[in-house]
Amino acid sequence: MSETTLPVKARSNVSRLFFGRNANTVYALVLIVILASIFVPYFAGTATVSFLLIDAIPILLMAMPMALIIITGEIDLSVASTAGLSAAVMGVLFHDAHWNIVWVFVACIVVGLLCGAFNGILISTIGLPSLAVTIGTLALFRGLALVVIGDNAVADFPVDLTTWATSTIGGTGIPTFMIIVAVVVVIFGIILHFTPFGRALYALGFSKEAASFVGIRVNRSKFWLYVASGGISAFAGIFWVLRYSSAQSDSVQGLELSVVAAVLLGGVSIFGGSGGIVGVVAGVLIIRTVNYSLQLAGLPDTVLTIVTGTLLVLSVIAPSVTARIRRSAERKRSRTLIHDATAA
Repeated sequence: MSETTLPVKARSNVSRLFFGRNANTVYALVLIVILASIFVPYFAGTATVSFLLIDAIPILLMAMPMALIIITGEIDLSVASTAGLSAAVMGVLFHDAHWNIVWVFVACIVVGLLCGAFNGILISTIGLPSLAVTIGTLALFRGLALVVIGDNAVADFPVDLTTWATSTIGGTGIPTFMIIVAVVVVIFGIILHFTPFGRALYALGFSKEAASFVGIRVNRSKFWLYVASGGISAFAGIFWVLRYSSAQSDSVQGLELSVVAAVLLGGVSIFGGSGGIVGVVAGVLIIRTVNYSLQLAGLPDTVLTIVTGTLLVLSVIAPSVTARIRRSAERKRSRTLIHDATAA
């Protein structure tokens, strides 16, 4: 390796660190927080930190496996329905069957894993498109939640658990549950960025045929990603129940839009092959910061939905437009070099 190669690689790594898509998402988050602190009344304070982060927890949890799935070029739209089904099971087992709460948690996670395995078999083994499958299971799992718990709402969960789920760390306003979420984020970050399995996911996103040719087990990788998505979604459903002290059939309803929007806004390409965990975390916080700011401003929930949808559309369009501008600039530069060489 030449002496000039190392500085070039070092500059490339520094450039990706401070000017890559992940870094740009973090800069956007910082800017939004500063603007909200200046212009939105009561935004700056520990109460904002508490409410904003506790709202972000279920989205952040479900966004972790979703990011890995989208990096492979697939998608999972059933995450919120899986969480809702697990919440319904939690209510029935604790209230009607009188199970010990620990075994209730285990059963809920198992339900989530089975839901993920069902998606994984249909997509990886049978070969059905993930968009069609997860739209179907979105409705299926939500319907099963209604069958399990009906129109009832269970609200007599252990007070110590529900209190702990909404508690904060000292006077910081940071929810105590964020410690567990941080562990989950770190685990998924290590898997994606520092393991052969994670690096293989990028190859899947670029070309499944090429990935299979070099020995990557495409179907097995997809299957386990959906299993992980189901398990984490069930965990998000458990937190949802403990936070609101209530389990019902419409728990976590509609949150899949925010999860997908946050992942794409965080720099994960909808076409697969690129993205990172840091950007996804920043994307989740951007979604929640914008929504919470609008709530403090007194805007109705319909406006929040419109804003979330707009951010989702922009997160899909912006990378394509940026890539097209970059390719156009590269072609123009190539033509200029050819013209100069010909003239010389």
